[in-house]
Amino acid sequence: MQGRSRHLITTHDLTLEEVEQICAMAQRFSQGEGGKPLQDCLIITIFFENSTRTRSSFEVAAKRLGADVVHLDVSRSSTKKGETLYDTAANLDAMGPNAIVVRHQSSGVPQLLARHVHCSIINGGDGFHAHPTQALLDLYTLRHHLGDLKGRRIAIVGDIKNSRVANSNIELLRRFGMEVILVGPPHFLPSIDLPKSYRLDQVVGEVDAIMSLRTQTERHQEPLYGSLQDYARDFCITKELIGDRDLIILHPGPVHRNIDISDEVLADPRCKVLEQVRNGVFVRMAVLLHLIDG
Repeated sequence: MQGRSRHLITTHDLTLEEVEQICAMAQRFSQGEGGKPLQDCLIITIFFENSTRTRSSFEVAAKRLGADVVHLDVSRSSTKKGETLYDTAANLDAMGPNAIVVRHQSSGVPQLLARHVHCSIINGGDGFHAHPTQALLDLYTLRHHLGDLKGRRIAIVGDIKNSRVANSNIELLRRFGMEVILVGPPHFLPSIDLPKSYRLDQVVGEVDAIMSLRTQTERHQEPLYGSLQDYARDFCITKELIGDRDLIILHPGPVHRNIDISDEVLADPRCKVLEQVRNGVFVRMAVLLHLIDG
């Protein structure tokens, strides 16, 4: 792909310079700057999987930039009548949008749709493949608290093998020099060449940040843990675990309370879950402006 990335399918679509530009724009938006640069633009969101944060975040971001937003209700769309994804994309493209934000339960769908439209496609999460804007907002949040990430260490904890969030974060954070440790039960860890641990308590003292992930039971063909409570005994982030350590806690949401993170830690100022949501709007504003307006 030459020049600026017209689509955002994975974090690989952005150079380091472009990521820096997006973060700088997000910072300006967080300070109330920016105006309405996307007036007369149209953004379409189409989510084939349930979403609260990502869909709302994109729609709020687009409206703050002055764009019109249309959400396609998949439950009432022609895909339920047998229309192919390609025809759906072609019909949406014919309406003249500037960007389409798509989420799908199958990996690779945003990339396929990008071949059939003239507007920008933004991946709002596809299967267990990628979630680039989540990684961008996580990077932005980490840098806000830790500064330069080179040499810093983060433990990603949980169902990493089935996590598009983990995939995107591993790629992006490593490009910025962060050391990534994967933590979870053996059957939750992917076969990639990164440090791994089966014990969260053995790495918590070595890291600057912990990113907890939801146990994605809907992606398991059969139960991989006796119960979520069994999982929580080993991998829930509790006040007892983190003590008074100087670190921050992230989670892409939705959080399984007292399974992923305890109630007490969610209320701890070191937990940045709601800050991630707030930053997500600014980062997605920057992504939309970067792709549409350059």
